[in-house]
Amino acid sequence: MSTKRVQNGYDAVILGGGPAGSTAAAVLAEKGRRVVVVEREKLPRYKVGESLIPYCYFPLKRIGMIEKLRESSFIKKYSVQFAAPDGRISTPFYFFQHLEHDAAQTWQVVRSEFDAMLLDNAVEKGAEVMSETNAKRLLMDGGRCLGLEVEQHGETFHLEAPVTIDCGGRHGFAATQLGWIVPDPQLNKIAVWTYFKGGMRDAGYDEGATTVAYLPEKGWLWYIPLPDDVIGVGVVASRKYLYRDGKNLEVVLNREINENRWIAEHLAPAERIESIQVTAEYSYRSRYCAGDGLVLAGDAFSFLDPVFSSGVFLALKSGEMAGDAVDAALQAGDASAGRFAAYGEKLCFGIESMRKLVYAFYDTSFSFGRVLRKYPDLRGDLTDCLIGNLFRDFGPLFAAIAEFAEVPQPLSYGKAPLQPVPLEAQAALEGISS
Repeated sequence: MSTKRVQNGYDAVILGGGPAGSTAAAVLAEKGRRVVVVEREKLPRYKVGESLIPYCYFPLKRIGMIEKLRESSFIKKYSVQFAAPDGRISTPFYFFQHLEHDAAQTWQVVRSEFDAMLLDNAVEKGAEVMSETNAKRLLMDGGRCLGLEVEQHGETFHLEAPVTIDCGGRHGFAATQLGWIVPDPQLNKIAVWTYFKGGMRDAGYDEGATTVAYLPEKGWLWYIPLPDDVIGVGVVASRKYLYRDGKNLEVVLNREINENRWIAEHLAPAERIESIQVTAEYSYRSRYCAGDGLVLAGDAFSFLDPVFSSGVFLALKSGEMAGDAVDAALQAGDASAGRFAAYGEKLCFGIESMRKLVYAFYDTSFSFGRVLRKYPDLRGDLTDCLIGNLFRDFGPLFAAIAEFAEVPQPLSYGKAPLQPVPLEAQAALEGISS
């Protein structure tokens, strides 16, 4: 298969039409930049990760999506609650009790529809989209990225631009090619999930609540109400715990559902309507958030455990931030890695806030209740972290949590390199620790 043509004249080439890529494309297109989004599939397409946290509102508002979501059939979400193995339910964290803003009501979305809405919105603002197009490799000249080699309908060609933004998701296209993927030291969990129809829903504001249900070995189940009487249900725990009786996914999921009384009772009248899916050992961060002519955003840069539903927010927010950073680099005529230092610093700071909370959750000595009983004045800080207000100082909160659980030190990697890293040396770098 030969390369037949080169397409240039773009200001940015964006890999991936999910939340990060669509947001970056919308931001840049609104600024008058010519951008093209390369998407492997034709949207709508299935994606897991349906629960939005309140601070998704702000990047969505920025790109003009709030009214479209209000007109949708997505389930309104006002809170998150926690269920003990014996079925006892926590006092829900009602967002409106903490946040007097329209953001206090968010949504449980169907990702196939939500992602398609986001990409259509970017197109409305002037972005181009190449669907059913596979990225083959980064186009590199020494240590600088010049664009992407892609394949569409049997034809291979080059898309060239001053900046390439990898928003291509968890397979980490650029980070994998450059040898930058670093698994998170402890968050090596497995997720098993599916969908049911006819499950019970709580009344009133709790009808659309995300329920996080604890398991005995510090794993957890999610219970997410979706439109058309559908419930998304999954379990996250260690490989050793989940596969202790073998790897039959139906056996694994049914067993764990019955380990939590609240989940078991709510699913008692329900019928499974989809196949059971699994993904394993998925938490990581790239060594760098950028290179010369290259920026990473969303899951292509980092993925955390999904216990607090931060994935879509971090994708939207990093897409927005990447769009602004790329526009500034284009204005300066300098898309070297160092131009994205502030982007990397801020993004890593926010991710670390959520990462600390995730680590504490999996510590066997930790519970929110114990922390808040001793430090009731920190309930607002904890709620801020849960709703996505991540870019602020949480020193007092994590000092208190450290009395009950191990709080990790910030990872030493993930920011933009201030000096070029030779390409041949990148894959050889080893031994980076937290």
